[in-house]
Amino acid sequence: MPRDALYLFFVFCQKHRVLQNHSMGYDLILANIARHISLNKDETSSFVSVLKEKQLAKKQFILQEGQLCRHINFVCSGTLRAFHTDAEGKESTIMFAIADWWITDMYCFINGLPAMLNIETLETSKILQLHTDDLEDLYETIPKFERFFRIIFQNAYIREQLRVIQNLSLSAEDRYDNFLSKYPQIVKQVTLKQIASYLGITPEFLSAIRANKSRR
Repeated sequence: MPRDALYLFFVFCQKHRVLQNHSMGYDLILANIARHISLNKDETSSFVSVLKEKQLAKKQFILQEGQLCRHINFVCSGTLRAFHTDAEGKESTIMFAIADWWITDMYCFINGLPAMLNIETLETSKILQLHTDDLEDLYETIPKFERFFRIIFQNAYIREQLRVIQNLSLSAEDRYDNFLSKYPQIVKQVTLKQIASYLGITPEFLSAIRANKSRR
């Protein structure tokens, strides 16, 4: 076989191997992407080739405050939590993430800064990581990814804005009710303390709210 033909055959085999690896978790992320953009086979191959799979144990950090935030993470399975710790050691939960969700320290990822958040697993989890350099390359080689991640970032901004408004305008009980109705699958995986820190109240206050609701 001529040398050039041998090289082309090698490239074809590599692309075919990548596409066959959907069983590793690529089907879920490709379905997530397909909600907003369409990829052909070559674009799919290029995308999955830059993803890094990580199997994570419970209570394992994928990012800690002060580390340079260089990845955006797609959750294939499990549950993760992003939180900030203040000078007194008090934790404030910023967000949770379950399968089919993206998670990172958005501000620091976009601006290439040391993380302000910690991100840890709450159970055995699997994620796919996309490095910021690879993301920039995707923007250049497959411009439609700019649309996809613009939508992802916009949705994240909208979600956080609505959360701030609710924290300012709703009672703690109403915020808890909203959390239960909006994220029923997360409630099963997180502790009362973590929910309280997400809602901006003490665990004791949340316990009182739950007790009042159970008596009704």
